[in-house]
Amino acid sequence: MLQAIYRLFIELTNGRVTSGLLRRFAQSRASQLIIPSFAKVYKINQEEMEKSIKDYETLHEFFTRNMKTDVRTIDQNPDSIVSPVDAVIEDMGAIQHDHTITVKGKSYSISEMLGDDKLLQKYMDGTYIIFYLSPTDYHRIHSPISGKVQHQWTLGEKSYPVNRLGLKYGKDTLSKNYRKITEVKHERGHIAIVKVGAMFVNSIEVIHEGDELVKGNEMAYFSFGSTVVLLFEHNTFKPISDISLPMSVKMGQKIGEVI
Repeated sequence: MLQAIYRLFIELTNGRVTSGLLRRFAQSRASQLIIPSFAKVYKINQEEMEKSIKDYETLHEFFTRNMKTDVRTIDQNPDSIVSPVDAVIEDMGAIQHDHTITVKGKSYSISEMLGDDKLLQKYMDGTYIIFYLSPTDYHRIHSPISGKVQHQWTLGEKSYPVNRLGLKYGKDTLSKNYRKITEVKHERGHIAIVKVGAMFVNSIEVIHEGDELVKGNEMAYFSFGSTVVLLFEHNTFKPISDISLPMSVKMGQKIGEVI
């Protein structure tokens, strides 16, 4: 019953009209009035922000804010994989032989998530990591590794919540939500960076130029909350030994290394 009620609620509140209204408000000067209360409710660390809170003209501008230079340290070990975002690692595990991952007791299809059957064999028996960004977090996405972009594509239309309740009760949120996918070739193999849109606002802006990514450099940003999924090929990734789920991480923090 709870599952059915939750799905009904998120479907009713994620239509084109409601999403459009929210987007227009967040980008309007009127939204500047709620920035202080938004920052208070979500306990935004204002010491890290590039600008003073009064200098943000819209809620959208505040939500997609930059941080001060050198607030985050990028792990410089040449073999390290770093967190692409400030987030909570909600889940991590093996991509199963039937091309699925199991998150919060639910199975998600990698085939649907990627929308490209040619890539399935590459990631079979590999590793997945799921990063959930709350409204509190810095919402810019940085490259977890240095490498060359092989392919970049967009899938999906509507988006449902990708928080703990969304993952547990939502309908295939990770594999059917609006998402932008970047596949990167690095020295030891490939990694798929899946940027998943969240409820209300399907806005994932890719900003990197060219096809070369440098570890720690900005590559995209979210408008409002969302999730990043990293997919690694089999035998190319070893996580750090002290990951305990769920685990808060900061952008640039080492989460593992290529092998």
